[in-house]
Amino acid sequence: MLDQIKETYDFLRNQIGDFQPAVGIVLGTGLGKLVDDIEIQYEVSYEDIPNFVKPTVEFHSGRLLFGILGDKKVVCMQGRFHFYEGYTMKEITFPVRVMKQLGIETLVISNAAGGLNPEFNVSDIMIIEDHISLLLPSNPLLGENIMGDRFPDMSEPYTKGMITRAFEIAKEHNLKGIVKGTYVSVTGPQLETKAEYKMLRNFGADAVGMSTVPEVIVARQMNIPVFGISVITDLCDPENLEVADINKIIAAAGKAEPTMTFLIKEIVKG
Repeated sequence: MLDQIKETYDFLRNQIGDFQPAVGIVLGTGLGKLVDDIEIQYEVSYEDIPNFVKPTVEFHSGRLLFGILGDKKVVCMQGRFHFYEGYTMKEITFPVRVMKQLGIETLVISNAAGGLNPEFNVSDIMIIEDHISLLLPSNPLLGENIMGDRFPDMSEPYTKGMITRAFEIAKEHNLKGIVKGTYVSVTGPQLETKAEYKMLRNFGADAVGMSTVPEVIVARQMNIPVFGISVITDLCDPENLEVADINKIIAAAGKAEPTMTFLIKEIVKG
């Protein structure tokens, strides 16, 4: 894999010259409008990047963007890869390793998620403070150890300082619907049954989705601080469960997007 990382790094270096991003950003389903606030300097399609796979999910554009957000140089994935698309964990997390080689010092990651916590509302923004992985038995760290610890510590997968700062920003700017909790990642692509929602809530999860955790594991293995956000796009109440509607999910993400974008911009400032 190191040879593949070098090949991809060399290709991108040839595209972006000496541009060195300080922050890596991964945008989830329906959350692509943050790019409107990035002063884009370079744009590369995933299809053109050696060793990148292609997103097959609607609403994932498949572009790697380099630019300025606020006063920080960033590299932004507009579209991510998922386990349920048939990709391996190493393929899903490969971009994070490349971003590390390009120089990122922080990873900001977002997703759309179902709300398990009965106190959550649609379009709330959950600051992720911990996670549960139900993507087993697969794991992006299986096999040869590269670019980090063999047994990385996961006592603080999401950096406490950035979590605290997020709530300070929310208070300073009177942002509504900012909550915190534990995210659980499942394989998908099917949504959960009522019994499974009950189980996940009993596990201590506040939101459920099909992404994020693999990238965070690899980032922490490489000692990259992580800030994570889940936009609550639907409610997973087993007693009042509605049939999922992708249009409603995208609309809920869109409603939360301005607040999420502002929050990420402020976090990126440091």
